[in-house]
Amino acid sequence: MIPEVVLSSGHKMPSVGMGAGAHPLVPLPPPDALVSIFVDAIEAGYSHFDTASIYQTEEPLGRAIAQALEQGLIKSRDDLFITSKLWCTDADPDLVLPALKRTLKKLGLEYLDLYLIHWPVRLKQGASVVPFPKEDILPFDMKRTWEAMEECCRLGLAKSIGVSNFSRKKLSQLLDHATIPPAVNQVEMNPAWQQKELREFCKENGIHVCAWSPLAKNGAPGGSLAVMKSPILKDIAMAKRKSIAQISMRWIYQQEVTPIVKTYNKERMKENLQIFDWELSDEELDKISRIPQQSGSSGKMFVSPNGPYKTIEEVWD
Repeated sequence: MIPEVVLSSGHKMPSVGMGAGAHPLVPLPPPDALVSIFVDAIEAGYSHFDTASIYQTEEPLGRAIAQALEQGLIKSRDDLFITSKLWCTDADPDLVLPALKRTLKKLGLEYLDLYLIHWPVRLKQGASVVPFPKEDILPFDMKRTWEAMEECCRLGLAKSIGVSNFSRKKLSQLLDHATIPPAVNQVEMNPAWQQKELREFCKENGIHVCAWSPLAKNGAPGGSLAVMKSPILKDIAMAKRKSIAQISMRWIYQQEVTPIVKTYNKERMKENLQIFDWELSDEELDKISRIPQQSGSSGKMFVSPNGPYKTIEEVWD
């Protein structure tokens, strides 16, 4: 059984999620292969899935959910927790609800369990994914865009709403005018990028943190080997007879954060769920706290002389 966390919205979320993410420089498997991968994940025990409109995995995930229902792997749609995200080209007050309705149509669902603003950024409609021209970066109306997210919640189309890649300063600005506070902030987090101050701020304000890139992307484009090649994590893994990935995800879980894992390998899917019946000691946690810190995501693509963020420092405050 996977433990659950109760969000500020009152809804429960499983404490590990299966990521359906895609890197713009790495081709996705064909749709039929993705469907099989997601069905395998449900069979392995995953009930929390994390996708986004920009990933182009919503439709295969929806097909997998329908297949899992047909095969009796789940009793009803309510057995799953499905997250998706609003992409920057739709981060406009008038475009939020239509974007969510498109997402629901692709997934074949009547509601999302969690809907997130993917980045605190707005792009011109039709902007290419990455790289996009700097002139496609537009001013982001956080207040009115969040009001549109709240409307999605009131309509029952999203049970919980939240954000992704928001700094403490941006969360403060959002909380100043939110009627429904964000239930989740999904950010890059792993032992090599621990986000301690941001996590403390979120905890003080009842915002649950989800961790994308729990293994620092493990050498993928834009990622690093800072987790998988860490001598500290390697020593702990050997002593506990666990994998380095399991040590990283158990560490995240012990920080009261939900890791969003991603693998297409059946055995690793199972391994990633085997983090709940053991724990890291205080001494091991202390060792992990000393790992050198480096972010794997600069946010440089959103920096523009004419946009709202003129430096990387302004993206992350």
